[in-house]
Amino acid sequence: MNKPILIGPFTQLLPMSGLPLKGALADEQLPIIENGGIVVSEGKIQKIGVFTDLKSDGIDIHHIEGEQVCLPGLVDAHTHICFGGTRARDYAMRNAGVSYLEIAKTGGGIWDTVTQTRKATREELVEGILERSQKHLQNGITTIEVKSGYGLSVEQELKMLRAIKQANDKTEADLVATCLAAHIKPKDWSGNNTYLEEMTSTLFPTIKSENLTTRVDAFVEESAFSPEEIAPYFQKAKEMGFDITVHADQFTAGGSEVAVQFGALSADHLEASTEKEIQLLAKSDVISMALPGASMGLGCAYTPARKILDAGGALAIASDHNPGSAPMGDLLTQASILGTFEKLSNAEVLSGITFRASAALKLADKGVLQTGAQADFVTFLTNNYQEITYHQGQLKPNAVWKNGKQIFKKD
Repeated sequence: MNKPILIGPFTQLLPMSGLPLKGALADEQLPIIENGGIVVSEGKIQKIGVFTDLKSDGIDIHHIEGEQVCLPGLVDAHTHICFGGTRARDYAMRNAGVSYLEIAKTGGGIWDTVTQTRKATREELVEGILERSQKHLQNGITTIEVKSGYGLSVEQELKMLRAIKQANDKTEADLVATCLAAHIKPKDWSGNNTYLEEMTSTLFPTIKSENLTTRVDAFVEESAFSPEEIAPYFQKAKEMGFDITVHADQFTAGGSEVAVQFGALSADHLEASTEKEIQLLAKSDVISMALPGASMGLGCAYTPARKILDAGGALAIASDHNPGSAPMGDLLTQASILGTFEKLSNAEVLSGITFRASAALKLADKGVLQTGAQADFVTFLTNNYQEITYHQGQLKPNAVWKNGKQIFKKD
């Protein structure tokens, strides 16, 4: 067993611990340890506190030079970074005033990415995931959820999920796979069963046997799957032990009600949620997931984050990094801008990309700095944590630590 290491001192250490999962947060509620330190052993946090109080015989010290703020490793709980090709043409057409439907009719949209992803080999998909994961890591994101959903057949969905698993073995980030086989209805489906029946009867058992994921997602929307169509799909998923998450209320309401009905971990998007859906989510244990990157990419309204929090709901924030609607993939920039438009406190923004996001992934040891948690944390060259959102994502992490080891340091 290696000797414990004391890392610090940090001008400000924000453990993000002891805060409620649901409801509004004021900055005054943020726990801040001045001149803090973290004792790490075997990749886990042994204790945190004031640096000088943590010094003792038998502990090695890694000195942090200069004024730095330390946060838990960021958690991006909704991405689509397993894909082939590009959708730059779609983006240009949208900005020129062409509608989403018109773009789809000309061969663009999700089906375009499906076509390009199907052409890609598993090795090419792995390479793309690793490249994007490395960018996320350098931006302070140590845990990344990654969806399938651009395969839309048993064979192709398995190719994507196997690629995500393979990439997870090669990256220092923690990748959390999600099966999004119910993304849209495939144009080329010709089986005897319905598409969703084929997924539950053939894809789900293989996912279970290969341990590819414990999570199932679906896009509940007029252009994808209706609440009635998706109900038996989710019912089968729950019977097989999968956790549920839902693409909900992006363009029309309805998905959030499905999320509550099936006890989903999260309802993601919610740009079209009305007061009815906000109250429904707030009274449930479903975490509301804002995806500001999609709002920026599509030029539509933001998730009503302020109303969700004021109603007592839990709010996480994710990048939705994907080739179509959210190509930026910069979580901290998007979360900071969402905070500006939705009038979110720093405490609410930072909670949304740390412990509240990890709760949406059922990862109690991520997104928080406390005894027993994974020793994932990021540092910023500043003496005031408020500078992080103030610079709207342009103040990048100075260093990233994963499992107690420094894996990135800015030159």
